[in-house]
Amino acid sequence: MAGGDGTQALVAEVAAESGLPFVVIPAGTRNHFAMDLGLDREDPSAALDALTDGVELRVDLGYAGERVFVNNVSFGAYAALVQDPAYRDDKLGTTVRILPEFLARHEGPELVVRTGLLTVDGPDAVLVSNNPYQVDDPAGPGRRAHLDSGLLGVLAVRAETPAETAMRLRSGQPHGLTRLATPDDVVVHADVPALPAGLDGEAVSLPTPVRCRISPMALRVWVPLRRPGARSAGRPPGWAAIRRVV
Repeated sequence: MAGGDGTQALVAEVAAESGLPFVVIPAGTRNHFAMDLGLDREDPSAALDALTDGVELRVDLGYAGERVFVNNVSFGAYAALVQDPAYRDDKLGTTVRILPEFLARHEGPELVVRTGLLTVDGPDAVLVSNNPYQVDDPAGPGRRAHLDSGLLGVLAVRAETPAETAMRLRSGQPHGLTRLATPDDVVVHADVPALPAGLDGEAVSLPTPVRCRISPMALRVWVPLRRPGARSAGRPPGWAAIRRVV
């Protein structure tokens, strides 16, 4: 499939259900899934080497309700970013312009996130990822070290003022963040029947509560044997425990 994360997710769902191998050709805006598979995002045609000189990986798929995501699903302020028409053309600029004020105004539905024994009340922004990201920066989550850990990554943000929010985004301070990695389902409750969300960068509306889950190694992916970001597979050490900073 040639396309970005949202398009990849649509076809990946069909491939997983059919047990068919899937070849990713990065032809979208950001191509996070392709990046974390180690593919060369600057040379989409190089992905075709998977057909002649490739290896098969087994990677996880995330589900938000019945919808598959290969990268992440977002709610609250993060979803508002995706809903903004300017986001697709200028993701960083839109994030810097909108996110601090949106977080501080507490606009939108009231959210509650539950997973395992943990409950997060009233977060302003929630990001659930297919495998956890390596960094804490809520304005721009980084790469995922693994796509086969069987864990959902969760980042929930709460802020009080625009200045405080901007400071946290610039400095990467963990204060005000809840970050965890979990094999459990992550359920996002809201005081509305349908919740605006960003699903792999696409604006969608999901019926509440939204149950997010991980399907371990559900997708067969063929990738070139020689690719710039190739790394060893396996579960990331130290992610079994929940880390919470408030």
